[in-house]
Amino acid sequence: MKPVRLLLVAAALCSAVFAADSKTLFKITVQLDWVPEPEHGGFYQALARDYFREEGLDVELLPGGPNALVMPKVATGQADVGQADSTNTLLQQAEGLPVVQFAAVFQDDPSGLLVNASSSVQRFEDLQGKTIIARPEWAFLQYLKKRYNLQFNVVPQNFSVAAFLGNKEAIQQGYYIAEPYHIVQAGAPMPRFLSTWDADFRAYAVLVTNRKFARQNPEQLRAFVRAYIRGWRDYLEGDPTPAHEALKRANPNNTDEFMMFSRQMIIDGKLVTGRDANGGPENVGRLDPARFTKQIEQLESLGILKRGKVAAENAITTDFLP
Repeated sequence: MKPVRLLLVAAALCSAVFAADSKTLFKITVQLDWVPEPEHGGFYQALARDYFREEGLDVELLPGGPNALVMPKVATGQADVGQADSTNTLLQQAEGLPVVQFAAVFQDDPSGLLVNASSSVQRFEDLQGKTIIARPEWAFLQYLKKRYNLQFNVVPQNFSVAAFLGNKEAIQQGYYIAEPYHIVQAGAPMPRFLSTWDADFRAYAVLVTNRKFARQNPEQLRAFVRAYIRGWRDYLEGDPTPAHEALKRANPNNTDEFMMFSRQMIIDGKLVTGRDANGGPENVGRLDPARFTKQIEQLESLGILKRGKVAAENAITTDFLP
């Protein structure tokens, strides 16, 4: 057989093997909560480094945004996995949505209050009588009012920091790893951050899936979690370039400077590994049932969650964690 023909046959065989392998991969779609940014670094590192593929999975990441509709998509099977915050997930589980929380993204939800560096607000008690730019339905606001006996006004946010920059006394809901960068880039000093965890409101950022999907595909979900955790550890401990290159392709607004800033904020804030005594690399993805029980009690005491509608043992599962 001539060399050229041998090369063609070899190429055809390789293509056939690759096609066969591709067909055996189990497809999982993931609905992100926001546009692709470093908060999704573990996902994109696992994707770029073929960790999902090594587990026999073909994972597709669906970009999110202000109207990502994560819960309805997961509940109706339009996505197999979704990223959300544990508070809103609990509230929707109480309404009967057939979803379960199965892994952590962040051990503490990075949503909090941004305060200008020169603001008179130094602590939560200083919010008395102030105006806060935030999502009116954010449960943390009701929690602050009750815990610190506060009264304040709320102006709906529009996901811009313009109003914050124009008023030294402005207080705005923001994401610990994102808005501070844009504020500094606009020429303002690094803002202070009043975190939910400092007020003992310990919500998670979580991964959720449809209960039916979890029942029918337990091994695939375990494989997904293994690759996902591996991706986060590699992204935080190793070279983040693979994830950052993939993130730039997924969202051209990502710059190297912004992504390195956000990654460092994730590391410094111990968002993925946890700030508790048991925090560390082995804690990536873990969920603590006791913390969920406490969060449920907090939401019930606020009247946001009807008593007895949801319990930690049916809201979460640790069956798919290592």
